[in-house]
Amino acid sequence: MHTPRILTARQAAALIHDGDTITVSSSSGLGCPDAVLAGIGRRHEETRSPSGLTSVHCIAAGDMWGIKGIDHLARPGLLDRVVAGSYPSGPSSADPPAIWQMIENNEIEAYNLPSGVLFQVHRAAAAKQPGVLSQVGLQTFVDPRIGAGRMNTVTPNAYVRVQEMDGQEWLFYEAIVPDVAIIRATTADAHGNLTFEEEASPLGALDLAYAAHNNGGVVIAQVKYLAEGGSLSPQAVRVPGILVDAIVVTPHQLQTTQTQYDPAISGEMRRPLSTLDPVPFSLEKIMARRAAAELRSGEIANIGFGVSALVPHVLVEEGLPKAVSWVIEQGAVGGVPLLDFVFGVSQNPDAIMQSADQFTLLQGGGFEHSLLSFLEIDRHGNVNVHSLPKRRHVTAGLGGFVDITTGAPSIVFVGSFTAGRRDIEMRDGGLHIRTDGPHTKFVTEVDSPTFSGRRAIEKGQRVLYVTERAVLELRPEGLTVVEIAPGVDLDRDVLARSEFELLVDPDLRTMSSALFAAEPMGLTLQSMPAHPRVRALD
Repeated sequence: MHTPRILTARQAAALIHDGDTITVSSSSGLGCPDAVLAGIGRRHEETRSPSGLTSVHCIAAGDMWGIKGIDHLARPGLLDRVVAGSYPSGPSSADPPAIWQMIENNEIEAYNLPSGVLFQVHRAAAAKQPGVLSQVGLQTFVDPRIGAGRMNTVTPNAYVRVQEMDGQEWLFYEAIVPDVAIIRATTADAHGNLTFEEEASPLGALDLAYAAHNNGGVVIAQVKYLAEGGSLSPQAVRVPGILVDAIVVTPHQLQTTQTQYDPAISGEMRRPLSTLDPVPFSLEKIMARRAAAELRSGEIANIGFGVSALVPHVLVEEGLPKAVSWVIEQGAVGGVPLLDFVFGVSQNPDAIMQSADQFTLLQGGGFEHSLLSFLEIDRHGNVNVHSLPKRRHVTAGLGGFVDITTGAPSIVFVGSFTAGRRDIEMRDGGLHIRTDGPHTKFVTEVDSPTFSGRRAIEKGQRVLYVTERAVLELRPEGLTVVEIAPGVDLDRDVLARSEFELLVDPDLRTMSSALFAAEPMGLTLQSMPAHPRVRALD
């Protein structure tokens, strides 16, 4: 019977050799094997080994401030290259996380590639395939003709190339073969079988373990509990022990970097929705309400980090908690996605999938709506969500944004029209802009495109941009204002605050005054029709 070694984090770090490629299963503060990463940092501090590592993170690793996770590896000499779907992003007033300082100082090579694609390249590596052919990322920052996901000037053009097949353009992403996979679970038995009962998601643990194991690499699993061999239910085992070489037991392992343990986010109990904090009345809530009005009862919908994440909580307040089935990239299906720096988990989920499997749904467009945030929008309808000039460390990067927007039939981008200090009052069923933000988010050309408006038009996607003062639609002839808030002056507050000419729908509508009142707005959603084959049975 296979028996993995039980090691301390510091001992496990000795399994990593100079020049190795390590891959880490984590999603920001969710599922991070932080003790093992800290052990690697300690070993390097003591011995200057391992050195010259390439570290791969399908999503981010550690908390949003960089105190935990990848920052344990952000040491000169230890890390040569990082390939990640997203990165820690602390508040703009804080010092940048150490990994961002290394990136901005050109001390390491750094790539930001779509999270879903990164899961897929692990599957390709495990199956000894050369890589992944995908249209995810075309005409965005990931496209090698634009940026190839490179985050600084010392990073070479690698991992992604354009390929034509059957008259269509595709991006080919090279498989990344790891020497070491560092994953996390809740319980390991003495044979290395892993269960995830207290985890909010198994993330990509299985695929990362396959990729390392099948290529002669090592799999290190950090867990909270150690059980007797053979005592775990086979149905509960998500990673079989035959893949696991070393186990690091961490009794005080946090569920997330801000959660000791909450059984309502790991699917072990259902907590009353009354325990959720109400959403304060604000400009952000107004935008979330207007975005919510785009949904239909019975839909499958996705949300991203930021203002759009308020939408499920708006539905709870409106008495519609189960109207929509939410799917988020970390794996939760159903329930109510939580906010801020515990984003990525859901209270009372109906199911918890692997991230890689969730991305199969999302990339393939198996849902109706995606509600996402933005930093900038340009005259082509392009959106930048990953690159804030001169303040890159306060953005998390691409994450699953590019995977999701590639397949989404309908996209609602949600965010404020301007940035900076503003004085905007909500009263009398409308909006009164006394002092506007000094910086517009509607710019002639985005700093770096995360979403291609031109490609969306080619594919027939429906795209709306919901702000506090107006709603705009992407049309072949240009960005068009279709709704305006009561109390807002179209010329002064909307058209004049864009760097490029906005079109105006001849049937311009006024946004509902109920959006701008503190009490619930009495939202109702139309029902989504049944599948046509099901309707045919009636």
